[in-house]
Amino acid sequence: MTKADATRWSAVVLGGGDPGDPFAAAHGVKVKPLIPVAGEPMALHVLRALRGSGRVARVAYVGPITPELEAFVDARVTDHGTLLSNLEAGVEALRAAGLQPGERVLVVTADVPMLRPDEIRSVLDSAPLDAGLVYPVVRREVCEAAYPGVKRTYARLKDGTFTGGNLFILDPALIGQFLPRLRDVLAARKAPLKLAGLIGPGVLLRLVTGRLTVAALETKVSALLGVKARALITPYAAVGTDVDKDADLLLAEAALKGAPLS
Repeated sequence: MTKADATRWSAVVLGGGDPGDPFAAAHGVKVKPLIPVAGEPMALHVLRALRGSGRVARVAYVGPITPELEAFVDARVTDHGTLLSNLEAGVEALRAAGLQPGERVLVVTADVPMLRPDEIRSVLDSAPLDAGLVYPVVRREVCEAAYPGVKRTYARLKDGTFTGGNLFILDPALIGQFLPRLRDVLAARKAPLKLAGLIGPGVLLRLVTGRLTVAALETKVSALLGVKARALITPYAAVGTDVDKDADLLLAEAALKGAPLS
């Protein structure tokens, strides 16, 4: 039996958003994931890719939903207003829907319509199973080669320049252990002195000067969150490319036009 055969997965899809989002309002929908891409809500592309991957047993969807999305969803969850609250509520909904002991959870945002079933399969099959938290990242050159002109936020490390993925993998048994610490980190992200106190000024300095390695960052994040955390360098630009503005929407339309799902 291969690792892919032995591992069970469920997914939390984060499909909420600010009801006053001008991007969503300009396209006549409540929240961004309902904006049509290639004639269908962008969230539907994500849900179809998850189901098509052959790896995901059940899906909890957080946020407003439509009948066409509902056919792909096992548990519906009301938007709780913050990413971490939505994550926690989504995992609880999976538990109520039959999450099995030892099952892993893939968390993905609903605004990555270019994500394909084969890419999801590859990410899940290559994820280290001994980590409580796995965060895929994509090299800048991969994103720019796949989507010329795309604008993303990048972090320069000693190993290369990366953008973060719009999905991550967690062990739901450990969520109560690392969520409170993760909340502290997110609360401090715009306060340099507070952030330096959490991660250490030496680590912060190496990070901002591009001298921090991926391995050193993994070690620090693991210690900070109290669980083993790993970065997963993935070759799929779609993992790190979400739709935030009209230019991204045009890019997604072009990428999806006539593209078969397999």
